[in-house]
Amino acid sequence: MIEPKTFYRKLDFLLNKIDKEQTEQNILISIVNALETTFGEDLHIHHGRIYLEDDDEYILIHTPNNGSSVPLTESFQTDSEPIQKILINGTYIFDDPDLSVDQNISNQFEYAIPAAFTVRSPEYRWIVVLELKSGWIREEIEFCLNAVRTALNYRLVSESLISEKNQATRIQQSLLRTPPAFEGYQIAAKSSVADIVGGDLYDFYQYNDNKLGLCIGDASGHGLPAALLTRDVITGLRMVLSPTQDILPIFKKLNRVIFASVLSSHFISLFYADIDKTGNIGYINAGHPSPILFQDGVFQKLDPTGMIFGAVKDMEIEMATSKINKEGVLLLFTDAFFERQNSLGEMFGLERLQDLVGLHHEKNADEILQLIFETVYDFGKPAKWEDDATLLVIKKVE
Repeated sequence: MIEPKTFYRKLDFLLNKIDKEQTEQNILISIVNALETTFGEDLHIHHGRIYLEDDDEYILIHTPNNGSSVPLTESFQTDSEPIQKILINGTYIFDDPDLSVDQNISNQFEYAIPAAFTVRSPEYRWIVVLELKSGWIREEIEFCLNAVRTALNYRLVSESLISEKNQATRIQQSLLRTPPAFEGYQIAAKSSVADIVGGDLYDFYQYNDNKLGLCIGDASGHGLPAALLTRDVITGLRMVLSPTQDILPIFKKLNRVIFASVLSSHFISLFYADIDKTGNIGYINAGHPSPILFQDGVFQKLDPTGMIFGAVKDMEIEMATSKINKEGVLLLFTDAFFERQNSLGEMFGLERLQDLVGLHHEKNADEILQLIFETVYDFGKPAKWEDDATLLVIKKVE
């Protein structure tokens, strides 16, 4: 099994490459080659080939670039059972001996099975077929191929939606709420987007005088696809969250909706917390950078209680608890704050972020927020923000 940090680093590289490519057919060939180069050894993925939809069949348009000795199937009928499995599921691993999209792959002397995923733009649809060699792990393959498939779909579809960006900006900005007044607390929030529209979100849910809900999230990628997902998450949560409901089933359902999405970004980290007047905190953390709670000279990290939304159809996530005391400061942020680099390539890092909170925790919430924004931005000058930057500061004053 590939080490998780290595996996996410390589996947991030691949998704960034998708975001930067320019033309439809070239991007697909380039990414299939990059998929093999990046993950071939770790995930046992080899010999990618690409088929383009043409009426009632898929025609081979790109052959393996790494010396496959397997005879190449020139076309597939669209109405065949294996192709329908791919089209319905998006990604499909043919590990059933009785069903294979390409028997030439399955009948090799050494163990190999086909895995495939579909990619589409507003005008075209392709199927990518890969060989999985011995040692593959289902969770890793599905996560990787789903991420690549989704990012490619977003990239190709978004080109036809560029004219909608200005409208999306207005919609997104209208969803950001001013922090509410909550007795006994100071609350400050700010978000700066790296693109015309951003993939960060924050929101507040003032249930009653004794209980406040809040969240922060970060959708994968930038631009319109990420903005669509943040819009859907914010509006969806506003419709269903209430002070009396068990939040775990709500967030599990939210994950299934995100997993099934097509036109928005496919993954989002999310931290949600309920805070009451006495300082009790109940929270879930779906793969989001751990918020920092500073009080009585000690830092506590509110670590993830589950994986990011959209990675798998059915996820496990738990609630955790903490407590904020008088004069305590809770800091919620996206990764732009600790990943911002200076001219020497050094990242600002969590340690510097914690030092700022520790040195200035006696200031009010607005002052702390402004100080952090200015300090981190100045650290990376003259570069602009390369990622969306969102920060929430909650300070208990009574």
